[in-house]
Amino acid sequence: MSYKLNKKLADLVPYDPITGTYKIRLDANESCFDLNEKLREKVLKSIAEVNFNRYPDPLSARPVKAFSDLYGISPEYVTAGNGSDELISVITGCFFEAGDTLVTVSNDFSMYGFYAQLSELKVETYQKESDLTISADKLIDFCKSKNAKGLIFSNPCNPTSLGLKKEDVRKIITSLEDCLVILDAAYMDFWDQSLLDEVSEYDNLIILKTCSKAIGLAAVRFGFAVANKVITRAMRAAKSPYNNDSVAQTIVSVMLEEKDYLAECRDIIVNETKNLYNEIKSLNSQYNCFDEIYEPCTNFVFIKTDKYQEIYDFMLENSIAIRKFNGYLRITAGSPEENAEVIAVLKKYLNK
Repeated sequence: MSYKLNKKLADLVPYDPITGTYKIRLDANESCFDLNEKLREKVLKSIAEVNFNRYPDPLSARPVKAFSDLYGISPEYVTAGNGSDELISVITGCFFEAGDTLVTVSNDFSMYGFYAQLSELKVETYQKESDLTISADKLIDFCKSKNAKGLIFSNPCNPTSLGLKKEDVRKIITSLEDCLVILDAAYMDFWDQSLLDEVSEYDNLIILKTCSKAIGLAAVRFGFAVANKVITRAMRAAKSPYNNDSVAQTIVSVMLEEKDYLAECRDIIVNETKNLYNEIKSLNSQYNCFDEIYEPCTNFVFIKTDKYQEIYDFMLENSIAIRKFNGYLRITAGSPEENAEVIAVLKKYLNK
């Protein structure tokens, strides 16, 4: 009898991002800022000092300290991971047992359910309100009714661009005492509702952060999990011992130590997102073309429209990559020049 894949692998389809070369890439919520020449030289100089014949620091002490200094928390609460994806995989694979129930919400980041299913967890999905918001009370009741061992969601949300205020998140955490709450805060740099400075107060909270968005290091797979000492010790024990290579650790450390530069970039991104949102709203006032344009607290704009496929295809034809969902479009805020081109091409489509 020939070897056969098990059930959880047999029907898996590889992740299929947009491929090809486009003049403007606004499909992955990346930062519009690449390294300037001064930072690039600083990074290259630091990389030149790496001992390539040695294994990397297993605890990523320097980037963890730089991250902790940037956000004003203690390093003893921080675990470094090879992107948030690795941390989600470690959490779903090690903090739960096969058959446990993990609650996700819809719409939200699809990889939560993917990693949960690979870990043989039962996934229950809470449906958001019709306006794409989360009712804290209803989510709490849903988790309790499913006897959930875990809850994971992004805040602010990818892809809706909407956020849940910190008092509502606190209520969820404290109301689900025997449930591990995993809060993906990849976009919280663009909003002011962070709970990072409170993380040690909770027995059941993990906050995930990434370097792929506001930090501008999508090319370097690096993320952080922030939790109390007990959970952090378990995270550090469960992850691979050399999960972050020395080059990545060096690059991330240099960038995270540039506090003023990162703050300046973040402020510009927030401003450009508001500008993009307002420009799209202005187009809608003129053409009445979209069903809903959601006011963002992220670095992208989320649009409801039954013309999503047509607009998506038209943008690609004009060498602009954005993201489509069933009935929705997501457009990352780029540079002022990129945003102006997006508006010009949208106007061209609407005039057509």
